[in-house]
Amino acid sequence: MVSQMNRRARMALLAGLGLAGLAATGLITQRRAPDIVGPAQVIDGDSIRVAGIEIRLYGIDAPEFRQTCMRAGHPWACGRAATRFLESLAERRELRCRPREEDRYGRTIAVCFAGEANLGVAMVRAGQAVAYGAYQAEEREAREARRGVWASTFERPAGWRARHPR
Repeated sequence: MVSQMNRRARMALLAGLGLAGLAATGLITQRRAPDIVGPAQVIDGDSIRVAGIEIRLYGIDAPEFRQTCMRAGHPWACGRAATRFLESLAERRELRCRPREEDRYGRTIAVCFAGEANLGVAMVRAGQAVAYGAYQAEEREAREARRGVWASTFERPAGWRARHPR
């Protein structure tokens, strides 16, 4: 039993060394998708289209376009506000988006920049989106400062989508 485990460990080590050697020689390379660059068409608070490619901003979840929140006892169009804020960040600027993965709907998930400004960070820091796998420190900052949705009563976008299927 021990010799069989040692043999497996040796085989795994040799395979790992072989792959590392191939990577070092350039025969195996880790490919990164090229950046997507161009002006953006804003779809909603966390989705844009750049160079004809639909992109979901990495690490954030913004209120849906039709979603409303409650502020001082009155409804306000927080989804439209998030969309307008993203438009203000992206308008008339060339964006650079670094693809990370694809979601289940076939959209590219990417970190996008307008100049040096990370759009996801800016959305969360302004309280126009919640952290969704990234940017927790920025969300905490926005919540403590009561910016955007944090100055209201709101349902997290994922919960709102579940209750309002398309």
